Amino acid sequence: MQKILVANRGEIALRVMRSAREMGIKTVAVYSAADRDALHVRYADEAVFIGEAPSSQSYLVGDKIIAACKQTGAEAIHPGYGFVSENAAFARQVRDAGLILIGPSPEAMEVMGNKLSAKAAALKYNIPMVPGTEEAITDVAEAKLRAIEVGFPILIKAAAGGGGKGMRIVDSAADFEEQMQLAVSEATSAFGDGSVFIERYVSSPKHIDIQVLGDTHGNIVHLFERDCSVQRRHQKVIEEAPSSILTAEIRAQMGKCAVDVARSVNYTGAGTVEFIMDEQLNFYFLEMNTCLQVEHPVTELITGVDLVKEQIRIARGEAINFKQEDLEINGHAVELRVYAEDPANSFLPDIGTLQTYITPKGPGVRVDDGFEQGMEIPIYYDPMIAKLITYGKDRTEAIGRMVRAIEEYQITGITTTLGFGRYVMKHEAFRSGHFDTHFVNKYFKPDVLQDDNKEEAIIATLVMEKLLSSNKTAKTQTAVVTETSNWVKNRRGFL
Repeated sequence: MQKILVANRGEIALRVMRSAREMGIKTVAVYSAADRDALHVRYADEAVFIGEAPSSQSYLVGDKIIAACKQTGAEAIHPGYGFVSENAAFARQVRDAGLILIGPSPEAMEVMGNKLSAKAAALKYNIPMVPGTEEAITDVAEAKLRAIEVGFPILIKAAAGGGGKGMRIVDSAADFEEQMQLAVSEATSAFGDGSVFIERYVSSPKHIDIQVLGDTHGNIVHLFERDCSVQRRHQKVIEEAPSSILTAEIRAQMGKCAVDVARSVNYTGAGTVEFIMDEQLNFYFLEMNTCLQVEHPVTELITGVDLVKEQIRIARGEAINFKQEDLEINGHAVELRVYAEDPANSFLPDIGTLQTYITPKGPGVRVDDGFEQGMEIPIYYDPMIAKLITYGKDRTEAIGRMVRAIEEYQITGITTTLGFGRYVMKHEAFRSGHFDTHFVNKYFKPDVLQDDNKEEAIIATLVMEKLLSSNKTAKTQTAVVTETSNWVKNRRGFL
């Protein structure tokens, strides 16, 4: 494998290319009209234009991606995450074209891409499941009776998708029919498949992921867990590894279950098995993601394993060169997804130009990004700017480094999730480990960032006044630093 095409953009494209370059492998970038000057385009050995800005005309068009491979002589495709990374039809198209997909088989993608077939596969190995239905429900009256048997509150979920779409919490039988109709309608609109099923609603869940690797020789290992419980709109914002609440015994149990889930579909490559955990530390299979995850760096930092390099080696037909017993957890890592979003306005995406963009540095700090100062945030794609990851000898040090890194990260021109991340890192619920997927609803209010802004503005003013008064050669002048001054914005690092 001498040349790889990376079928993605931004920070993940760069992250894949860097590992490939270390392995002596040339890379090909693909780009849309919105990404002509993107960093991943400049970094790659070659770049091919594949269409207009909307992803439906570029990054989601399999024919164009495969044509770019043929044009450049790339032998394999790394899809990153998002876009075509979990598209079984694309995976089959790649195979039919005589190319290598750096990922699992299309058959594994198909099974795990549907929550019901994923459940059926996992049940072969007696993986713990949340009580509910094991098949799609179509008869509303029958489904209502089953919901009563399971016990309210229950969760209606779309079989074909995720991200909170086609999902409804139902507290009583009286509300069931209306909520089921809404779930079916939303699932049909979002995924073209109205299939739904029901589960008992776990009211205060932890969201725990297990990273797995499988090769073509039948070897499957897990690389421990990630706690991904801080979410907004059912999507992760902060992740850490390892979890602060798992015992060694539970970790081993979950790891074995994750390996068995992967084994149920002869999984190859990197994948993530997701579980929810209740307050009594009972865990239940949720789904499997058949690609590299956004939060993979925290796993890399605590294990010392480069997951992208492992993906490439597995795709070349090599066996995993370590055993389960060779792996151990060293230290602690935390990741914040730096989104161009306004946490004070329901985390709505923000667009604009990065007028100031200075990343943090120093011990234990890693930034995976795809932007530089002066670039614009496109409106066509996911609003994530970067992944900010910190590592320490323990959880306390990793969190302390994250706070420091956030305060050093200078971004102006757009609103980001940096301030929210700082709030989480300093919150007692997070620091103690006693938090769940409802952290945002339970604790976060927009005014906490505004209050923080006022406090820092006061401190900034006092510091400036002291600097001015101690400067004997300075001309007499009156300095006023307002809450909206660029100096304060840059010092705060998250406006």
